[in-house]
Amino acid sequence: MRFPLIATVAALAVAATVSAQWFKLPTPGIPRNADGKANLSAPAPKQADGKPEFAGIWQVAGKYLQNIAADLKPGEVPFQPAAQAVFDQRRDGSRGIDDPAAHCMPGMPKLNALPYPFKIVEIPGEVIILSEGFTIFRQIYTDGRPLPKDPVPAWLGYSVGRWEPDALVVDTIGINGTTWMDNAGHPHSEALHLTERFHRRDFGHLEIQMTFDDPQTYTKPWTITETATYQPDTELLEYICSENNKDVPHLVSK
Repeated sequence: MRFPLIATVAALAVAATVSAQWFKLPTPGIPRNADGKANLSAPAPKQADGKPEFAGIWQVAGKYLQNIAADLKPGEVPFQPAAQAVFDQRRDGSRGIDDPAAHCMPGMPKLNALPYPFKIVEIPGEVIILSEGFTIFRQIYTDGRPLPKDPVPAWLGYSVGRWEPDALVVDTIGINGTTWMDNAGHPHSEALHLTERFHRRDFGHLEIQMTFDDPQTYTKPWTITETATYQPDTELLEYICSENNKDVPHLVSK
């Protein structure tokens, strides 16, 4: 049984979910060890045309729930002074009620900084990411189209991707500036240009490198890398964030 976490700093309570009908159904066609378990160290698969393959269900390490910059040292996030003040106000968890995710509103890159599993689906000209958190989908267009010139701000922004020999590189702009980048409260503006580099180092481990270029919020671009692990023999569960959401009234200042 999986236990989805409410996407806020102060929301420590968890709600159990009922196992899906297909829970624990063995995933066909994946490498396995002699004991029948998935061989996560097997070589990374390729698509028929030689492009890297990312299809499957993944889950990011939970430490990024609290802080997308968890692997950086203090002072390595290059805040503009005003952004530093905003972050300082948010990071102790006392303003969790202000986090849009507490009200079930998604955002990027926060969707990459939550411990919910997500499924990558690859079709010609498009990569689709289905997130169990918020039960929401994200579209990454790989058909050669450019980013929009003057995008209307959206919760997940607008994404286009290009293939490298061993990676998928995704550029995203037009993200709603009200969203938080993580539960710690790293801010961003609508000027944020997010670049993600998806690299599958072996069958079971996916590196997601993210570079944040937002001159209104940070003095220079900065980069972090998350690792996601393949989730075999399972499927996504429906998770409607707004259903029975009782935490918000408790997310108030100390």
